[in-house]
Amino acid sequence: MAMNHARSIRCILTVKEAVKVAHPRTFATGKAKKGSKGGGSADSPKASTLSKEVKASTVVGANILKEGTDPKILPDSEYPGWLWHLLDKRPALSELRRKNIETLAYDNLKRFVKLDNRARIKENNTVKAKN
Repeated sequence: MAMNHARSIRCILTVKEAVKVAHPRTFATGKAKKGSKGGGSADSPKASTLSKEVKASTVVGANILKEGTDPKILPDSEYPGWLWHLLDKRPALSELRRKNIETLAYDNLKRFVKLDNRARIKENNTVKAKN
């Protein structure tokens, strides 16, 4: 049994050595081959061919259609009001717990219920995992 194990290890070592000889590791020399991906200048930033005027008036890269153009940037008055509140900070669960539930606005109350349920589920799962 031990002899068979020693032979298999010897066989594995020779196969690894054969792979090293057959496929030696090569390193990049800095010159890109013709037709290779990246073109050798992947580290350098691409120069923009768009003018500053176009960049300021359109959303570059937002077009998802083959036959279309990038959408124009509209004045702020053309966008809906809720859009400007998307990035506002919303209160955390600890803040909501400190406030009186009966005086909370509807969206804050809804957020409180969601976060409180999530916290209770996490707590119950940790208790179950300990048992």
